[in-house]
Amino acid sequence: MYSGLFELPWWGYVVVALVLTHITIASVTIYLHRHQAHRALELHPLPSHFFRLWLWLTTGMVTGEWAAIHRKHHAKCETAEDPHSPQTRGIRKVLFEGAELYRAEANNKETLERYGHGTPDDWIERHVYRRSVVGISLMLIINLVAFGPLGLTIWAVQMMWIPIWAAGVVNGLGHYIGYRNFDCSDASTNLVPWGILIGGEELHNNHHSFATSAKLSARWYEFDIGWMYIRMLELVGLAKAKKVIPLPKFGEAKHVPDFDTLQAIMTHRYDVMTRYMQSLKRICADEIEKLRVEQGGKFDARALRRWVLSGEERHLQAGQKQ
Repeated sequence: MYSGLFELPWWGYVVVALVLTHITIASVTIYLHRHQAHRALELHPLPSHFFRLWLWLTTGMVTGEWAAIHRKHHAKCETAEDPHSPQTRGIRKVLFEGAELYRAEANNKETLERYGHGTPDDWIERHVYRRSVVGISLMLIINLVAFGPLGLTIWAVQMMWIPIWAAGVVNGLGHYIGYRNFDCSDASTNLVPWGILIGGEELHNNHHSFATSAKLSARWYEFDIGWMYIRMLELVGLAKAKKVIPLPKFGEAKHVPDFDTLQAIMTHRYDVMTRYMQSLKRICADEIEKLRVEQGGKFDARALRRWVLSGEERHLQAGQKQ
């Protein structure tokens, strides 16, 4: 029985599958996401074309379609027009049918025409890379020749990797559970501080707050492996990051804001609002604790909440009358 060009121990095939799928993840986050969809970095033609070829073989995704769908996701985030928001479609739908949602939106010509501008439209894109079935079929043949029957298993893992981790986990759980560094207008979250398995895409709240940043980590304890690869490409002249998440610097308080202060607030608005909300929560918690102490532990926070909400209703009604 033919066993392929490379005979490996069982763990060797596992390593091969993990390496191949990680290259695919790196291609998605560096090329499709940060370079094509958001123009956060420039890529030399050499890595750019390698990523295009690899994604054609391992996912069959078309660059223009992916970029258009992702740009629409940012433009219509958490609304009925968002192609894959768990806030409007439900977490189970996005988590388990993310690939189906992607394919449905890829057939929307209006989305592709409106949001797909600036993506590759050369001869090889039109005549080769748009033939998705050819690419993944060629990958299957390569795997079978290299690894024999086990190549089919490796190929199956490759085909499932992006639908599960990107279309399902990032698009689903990345808008459903996790922690938030920035109080942006959508429901995006950071899944874990260490972006390794999904190439840094785990830091989804950071990305939605600063979409044009080539670097997705924002705190000292966060790690974005995709950014590490970009820096390696920069060192050999194959990439150039355009923007990264700005780091705020706090000085002495000013009683009258000048132009530089206002500009800094606008640039760091998410960080400023997040710190402001955190300070309000601390002050509110301290005041409630003081009321509890003053009233001998008999203070009812629910009554205070009802009073605050009733005041908001009166304010809204007064505004409507005016």
